[in-house]
Amino acid sequence: MKALRKMLIALLALIVAGVTAPLILCVVVHARANSRIYTEISHVPPAPVALVLGAGLWADGSPTPALRDRVATAVDLYSAGKVKKLLMTGDNRRVDYNEPAAMQTIALQLGVPSEDIVLDYAGRRTYDSCYRAKEIFEVKQIIIVTQRFHLDRSLFLCDAMGVPSVGVVADRRVYQTLPWWELREVLATTAAWWDINIHHPVPVLGEKLPISMK
Repeated sequence: MKALRKMLIALLALIVAGVTAPLILCVVVHARANSRIYTEISHVPPAPVALVLGAGLWADGSPTPALRDRVATAVDLYSAGKVKKLLMTGDNRRVDYNEPAAMQTIALQLGVPSEDIVLDYAGRRTYDSCYRAKEIFEVKQIIIVTQRFHLDRSLFLCDAMGVPSVGVVADRRVYQTLPWWELREVLATTAAWWDINIHHPVPVLGEKLPISMK
C-alpha cells in the first residue's frame, strides 16, 4: 500500500507540474512582451517592415475574419508611415491553399502598392515566419501584426531569434473562437519554448530574398 501511495503521489505531482509549468511560462512571456504591445497606431514606433502573420482561410479560399483584420491593421500602419514594407507570411503547402496571396489581395484592395508587399509562402508556423523573416528576408527590425492573444508568443520567438520587434493588436471585432485560441496558446507557447531551447527545428529555407527599402 505504501508503494502504491508513493506512486499516486508522484503521479499527482507530475500532473500538477504539467499543468502549472506551461501557465507559469505564459505569465513570464506575457510580462516580457506586454510593454512592447500597442493598440494605437499613432503610438507605435516606426520600423522598416511589418510582419503580418497568417490566420487561416475558409474552405473556398477566402480569408478568415482574423486574417482580414491582421491585413487591415498592417495597412493602417503603412498608411500612417510607420512601416515601408508589408511582409505577408502564411501557409502555401497546397495549390488550393495560399494564405499570402489572399493577404496580398486584401492589401492591394486597400491601396497598398504591389511593390511594397512581400510574400512569404513558407510561413507554416509562427516559428517559421519569424525564422524566415531573419534568415531569408534579412529583416533587422519589425512590427508584428496579429491578434492580442498571439502577440506574446510572436514577440518571444522574434526575441529569441535576435530580431528586435514590437507588436500591434489587430483585434477589430469580437471573435467567437477566442476562448479556444487562448487555451491553445498555452500549449503553443510551451511548444515555442521547446523549439527555441531544445529542439531547434529548421523550417523550409531557400535563397535569400532581402527586402529592399527603396
